[in-house]
Amino acid sequence: MNKPRYARIDHIRAAAVVSMVLYHALWDLVYLYGLHLPWYRGIPGFLWQQSICWTFILLSGFCHGMSRNPRKAALRVFLAGLLVSAVTWIFTPDIKISFGVLTLLGSSGLLLWVLSPALSRLSPAVGLGLSTALFALTRNVNSGWLGFWGMRILELPKALYANWFTSFLGFPFPRFSSSDYFSLFPWFFLFLCGYYLNRLFREKECLSLLQGRDVPLLRRISRHSLLIYLLHQPLLSVLFTLIF
Repeated sequence: MNKPRYARIDHIRAAAVVSMVLYHALWDLVYLYGLHLPWYRGIPGFLWQQSICWTFILLSGFCHGMSRNPRKAALRVFLAGLLVSAVTWIFTPDIKISFGVLTLLGSSGLLLWVLSPALSRLSPAVGLGLSTALFALTRNVNSGWLGFWGMRILELPKALYANWFTSFLGFPFPRFSSSDYFSLFPWFFLFLCGYYLNRLFREKECLSLLQGRDVPLLRRISRHSLLIYLLHQPLLSVLFTLIF
């Protein structure tokens, strides 16, 4: 029996992919070619960037349990993240990527694969609530504190921010820099939100709401989202080099 295809997931992922390509095209124009766009450097640009990464992370967590081989899928994304980092370190060291979003998605998938026997014991509603609270609490660990929104609850010891491994976890050392930084914490908790949201959909038997109408173009974009992620920036660079 063929598994149902959840077309609305394809629609959401494809929209995020297109949004990502447009965002990075403007990033190149603003930061490499001097295009003057104050809104892009301000809060609207930040919210646009966050909407893209939140969508990818939540969707990856949501789809973790739908994969035929979640460990293999996570490992493939993790290795793609290492490839992106290696290329930027070699060819664009001024804007190199360390622990970017692909590394985060792959790491989260592998960690969830290990922890899923324990995490699956929680009810979906409780797991979703805890994951949301932990994500909010740890949202600012990169900056040195725990708290909700602007309210600081606990200043974290500076000794935590020591080396590359702590930077991977979420505690970047003072000289650490990355043009695309998504540490394991707090973002793993957002990944977990997607995982528990999927379980909640299954518990309530409402996954059918995601089936929708198949749009072949959006399905192809969604299916090849990793390849598009890997190739879009080099292609943008070639395009802008030809133009400028």
